[in-house]
Amino acid sequence: AMAGTLESSDAQVTVSPADKLEVVIESSVINQYGRQIKATVEDVLDRLDIKQGLISVVDKGALDCTLKARVECAVFRSCDASMVNIPWGGVIQ
Repeated sequence: AMAGTLESSDAQVTVSPADKLEVVIESSVINQYGRQIKATVEDVLDRLDIKQGLISVVDKGALDCTLKARVECAVFRSCDASMVNIPWGGVIQ
């Protein structure tokens, strides 16, 4: 499943099946913000209780709020969550 675009100030997040959890980040600002990007992605995955999968992030300078939204959307799309089953205001913060 995929969420986001490759436009400036956005991020494209892809979720693929995998036996273990792996996060791969490509970013135009990796030298300046790489640790923060990784921490943001891992925080969202932790809150959503994601234990396995390949999470690929192509960041084009997205703000944290955008990055969080893209990761959440890609995860929910990957498990075919409908709008009824998305825990708005629950685990998503």
